[in-house]
Amino acid sequence: MTQAWQQYRSAPVLGTRLVRHDELAVGSTHSLTLQGEKGSFPLLLVRLGDALLGYVNACPHQYLPLDQRGPRILSQDGEVLRCTNHDATFSTRTGEGTGGLGVGCALDPVPVSIDADGWVVVGDDA
Repeated sequence: MTQAWQQYRSAPVLGTRLVRHDELAVGSTHSLTLQGEKGSFPLLLVRLGDALLGYVNACPHQYLPLDQRGPRILSQDGEVLRCTNHDATFSTRTGEGTGGLGVGCALDPVPVSIDADGWVVVGDDA
């Protein structure tokens, strides 16, 4: 996994608690804006079955939030994320652009895991 997300000035530190895992419905997305000393960081969580994925919530086309114009960004089968601004599409599992203005681009993945207390946290190993 690339670490491009850490290049954002407002990137959260590893171990930052985000939301309780049991609050994330299977087949859903959850958008968060983390506030820190260096500004806000847009984060998108996706829960697909047993998979939990995190991405910077910024379409690489114009760096606008994927869900800026509404929360319906996940395809019915859960395999595609769609930017509501210009219909760029991305693979949910890899972040790679799959259609429209997303082709040739990719979302920046953010590693997330579940800690011993059931919280989703930033980082691979809680």
